[in-house]
Amino acid sequence: MRTRKRSASVVALAVGLALVATACGSSSSSKTTSAPTTAAASATTAAGSTATTAASATTAASATTTAGTTGTATVVSTPAASTPAGGSTAAGGSAMTITFEIKPEAVWDDGSPITWKDFDCTYRANLHTPGAIGTTGYDQITTVKAGASDKEVVVSLKVVYAAYKNLFFSVLKAAGVKNCDDVSGDMQNMIPFSATNLKMQSWSPTQEVLVPNDKYWGADKATVKQVVMVPRPAETEIQALKAGEVDFIYPQFYAGITDALADPNVKTSLANSGQYEGMYLNAKDGRPFSDPALREAFYKSIDLDALFKQIYIPIVPDAKLLTCGPMVPGPYCPSGIFGNKYDLAGAAKVLTAAGYAKNGDGLWAKGGKVPDIKWMVTAGNTRRENTQAYLIPLLAKAGFKVDADNCDSDCVFQQRQPAGDYDVATYINVVPPDPGALVPVWAGDEIPTAANGNTGQNFTWYNNAQETKDLHDSDHEIDQTKRAALIQDAIKQMDKDYIMIPLWQFPTSGAYRTDRVSGVDKQLANFLAFKDIATWTDVDGDGKIVLGAEQWPGCLNPVTNCANSSWAVWTTSHKVLPNAWDTTNDQTYSVGPMLAGEPKVVVAGG
Repeated sequence: MRTRKRSASVVALAVGLALVATACGSSSSSKTTSAPTTAAASATTAAGSTATTAASATTAASATTTAGTTGTATVVSTPAASTPAGGSTAAGGSAMTITFEIKPEAVWDDGSPITWKDFDCTYRANLHTPGAIGTTGYDQITTVKAGASDKEVVVSLKVVYAAYKNLFFSVLKAAGVKNCDDVSGDMQNMIPFSATNLKMQSWSPTQEVLVPNDKYWGADKATVKQVVMVPRPAETEIQALKAGEVDFIYPQFYAGITDALADPNVKTSLANSGQYEGMYLNAKDGRPFSDPALREAFYKSIDLDALFKQIYIPIVPDAKLLTCGPMVPGPYCPSGIFGNKYDLAGAAKVLTAAGYAKNGDGLWAKGGKVPDIKWMVTAGNTRRENTQAYLIPLLAKAGFKVDADNCDSDCVFQQRQPAGDYDVATYINVVPPDPGALVPVWAGDEIPTAANGNTGQNFTWYNNAQETKDLHDSDHEIDQTKRAALIQDAIKQMDKDYIMIPLWQFPTSGAYRTDRVSGVDKQLANFLAFKDIATWTDVDGDGKIVLGAEQWPGCLNPVTNCANSSWAVWTTSHKVLPNAWDTTNDQTYSVGPMLAGEPKVVVAGG
């Protein structure tokens, strides 16, 4: 699963990864290690909890979520049933099986049935495609096979995998790609198949047109004739809305945006979600922040309370500084960590002990060399550029040479971030309901390397053996209390290593023209974002709803780095490709429309 507003963002963009929202816009003794330990829990460990339901593993990272919303799984003391021959296989036994029942009426837009072959193709594409953005979860699968019919899918896993609901987002049509083991050349500027209420009629660098899928079987059939999406960068989207060029925008809030949106025909809705903004320090070898002492001192040289008053309080007066790290408040958020660590004397002490000294210009240097820190944000993001303008002079006074080094969203998320070509980056992560999304973004073995085929979404190059072990162990722990403790322990390691600076749980917002469209308020906090746009009401009767997109993708492939932007998947794959599980506006999972009901999950052993 992915993450993005990177998936802008995210966790192909399978939901398992977090999306990175680009639009809008360690103590000194802590050390990172070069050999992370990936410790998957054994089947007997998880299987011992025979009374535990796997449904609790999908509790959202929101305090309001309850496990009961996702159904239950069956845990048995006998081995999982064997599956019929056919389908792709991998070595290893089955510690867990998931059986999906696809609705008989579920078909692709050409009328061909959705079958187990499409699930198998999705698994293979995410696992084997060169440059796949992440293999997490799919690397635990041993087989995807047909069950009693082509409409029954039996997925076997070699371990108990608590984050299983992060799998099979953006299901691919097997007959729609040339080679399921390598889809890197597919879906560059078109997704030519659909199994939702919309299908893609055309896509270009200047416009996307979605039209109703007349073969769609679900209850939420499209009620609009066209959904048109056009690029409208953050600096022009409000003007475009007020001028009537677009009907709806999904802006990131900044100080003054309420006044900018003031118009008798414009309404704005605000909702809390799983999104959060932070500053991320790149620990890649050769970059300045590969030095843990420099990371610690940099963090301690920023007065976050003052920054918050300058940047965030003018947006929402009762806003609170986020202290959860890579997480929003809820059951997985540790207490008493991150937050404001402002201590210039302490920062100086850390740097001096590590061999740094201030040069004649008052800048920290080591061996006569001043670290040249490049701070990357999405160009045109007013809030983040204001943050740079506020902090960079203060950091210079504290002895750090920091330069704004910004570019457009495609440059940030498809090029520089995956290449590690930055030192500090500020963006929003859009996280799915299950905390398993942390694994592909933060586990040490998810750093893209030649050894792993350059897969993984750990674009901070953070590598801590204990943190990696805790995250992987949490993925295989179905006892919710134990799982939460493992995740909290992992986040505590991140805090000790000063690898990120969390800022704010970011509200989502939608602004729209009431004389053009209505019914837009129901899903604005959903991880899948304006997922219900096909059923909005076309108030003015012009036959279309026009959305102005802050970011515009350079390619559409939901498996590769194309999907490292939330806007890329929000506007393309999430609108036309089916999911085994959908997400809800209150940060939980629900069974996707193509399934007949909650999949049956069986854990072997006992």
